[in-house]
Amino acid sequence: MIDKNVFTDKVRITIKSGDGGDGMNSFKAYKGKPACGPDGGDGGKGGDVYVIADRSMTDLLSFRFKSKYVAGNGERGGTNQCFGRGGDDIYIKVPIGTVVKDYETGAVICDIFKEDDKKLIAEGGRGGKGNVRFTTARRHAPNFAQKGEKTELHTLVLELKVIADVGIIGFPNVGKSTTLSKISAARPKIANYHFTTLSPNLGVVRYYDNTFVAADIPGLIEGAADGAGLGHDFLRHIERTRMLLHVVDISGCEGRDPIEDFIKINKELKGYSKKLASLPQVIALNKCDVYGAEENIKAFKKKYCRRYKIFPVTAVSGEGLEDLVKCLFEKLQTLPPVQRMEVDEDFTYRKDGNLDYEIYKDGDAFVVVGSLVDMLCRNVALNDPDSMAYFQKILREKGVITKLRAMGIKEKDTVIVGDVEFDFIN
Repeated sequence: MIDKNVFTDKVRITIKSGDGGDGMNSFKAYKGKPACGPDGGDGGKGGDVYVIADRSMTDLLSFRFKSKYVAGNGERGGTNQCFGRGGDDIYIKVPIGTVVKDYETGAVICDIFKEDDKKLIAEGGRGGKGNVRFTTARRHAPNFAQKGEKTELHTLVLELKVIADVGIIGFPNVGKSTTLSKISAARPKIANYHFTTLSPNLGVVRYYDNTFVAADIPGLIEGAADGAGLGHDFLRHIERTRMLLHVVDISGCEGRDPIEDFIKINKELKGYSKKLASLPQVIALNKCDVYGAEENIKAFKKKYCRRYKIFPVTAVSGEGLEDLVKCLFEKLQTLPPVQRMEVDEDFTYRKDGNLDYEIYKDGDAFVVVGSLVDMLCRNVALNDPDSMAYFQKILREKGVITKLRAMGIKEKDTVIVGDVEFDFIN
C-alpha cells in the first residue's frame, strides 16, 4: 500500500508515442469497371508525448499510482484518398522544477523550469503512404501501400529539484524550520525531535517591497553524500539554489560541538558536489538564548568571522532575524539568477535519416537487423515486383551485399531481413 503522506521527488515512468496508421491499398470501382485506378489514402500520424508544467503539483506522488503513459495510434488510411485520423497526444503534468532524464543513458531531456514550460518528449510515428502515392508514369496501378511507423517504449526518470534562492541547511533539530517560519509566511511542521521535516518547505521572504524564496531542506547527517539518512534525496534540492543559509545549533545542548557540526555539513556538500560546496554561505548561530551559547559564539566567530557573515539569532523569539534577512537579500543582489539545467540538445528518440544495420549469424542463416531493416519493412510489399526491386537496390546501395560477402556468405545461404527470407545468389 502506498503512503500518500510520503514526499516523492524521484520516480521512473514509461512512455510510448502513438504508432502511425497504415496506408490504404485500394482501387476505385464503378459498376462494370472493377478497377479504375488507385485511391488509397495515407495513414494518420501517431500521437506525441509532451511534458508540461503544473503549478498546482508539489511533488511526484501521482506517478506512484500511474507510471505508464501511451499516446493514441494513428488510424489506417481510407478509400477515395481519405487520410486516417491522427492519434491523440498525451500531456504528462509535472511540478515546476522537474528534470526529465532518459533512464538508459542519463541524458537530460528537459528541465521544466517555468509555469508555461512544455516539452515534446517523443514524437508519434508517421503514417504510411496509401497506394495512390506510389503511382508513376510507368506504374499506374501500384498494388501495395506503406505501413505506419512503429514507435518504441521508453523509460524516463523524473527528478524534482526545488527552485529557490536560498537553501537552509544544517543538522537535524537545529532550528531550520523555525527560522523559515519566522522569516516567511511558510508554516512547516515543527517539533523538538530529529527529522521532523521529511520534505523541502518553501517560503517567500519579504524584504520591504522585494521578495526571495527560501527552502528549508530536511536535516543532513554525516554520510549524507553517500546516501546516509536519505542524503542524496535531500541534497538534490539545494543543487540549484543561489546561496545557502547554514543554521548551526550554537548552544551545543544536544552534546554536539557547533564547529564540528559546521565542518561535517560542509564536508558532505563537497562530497556530493563541488558546485554545492562553492555556493556562498551565510551562518545563523541559533539558540543563542540557551545557557553556555555565549562562549561557543566567541569560539565560532574567532574561527570563521573572516570567511563568512555570521549572525547570532534566536529563531523562536525572532531575535537577530531582521539583520539576517537584510544580509541574505543584499547578497542575492550580487548573484546570478537561478539557472535552468543544461540539456543534451542532441538527444532524441527519433531516428530520422540514421539507417544503421548489423549482420549476425544464426546457425547457417545471416540475419540483418537495425533501423535500415525497419525502414524496408515499412516500404516493401512482397507481392509487388517493383517493390522487391527497390528492396534489392537498397541492400546493394547500403553495402549490405558487400558486407555479406566479406562475412563469407556462399551461394544459396539463407539471408533474413525483417520478414523477408531469401537465398543468396551471387
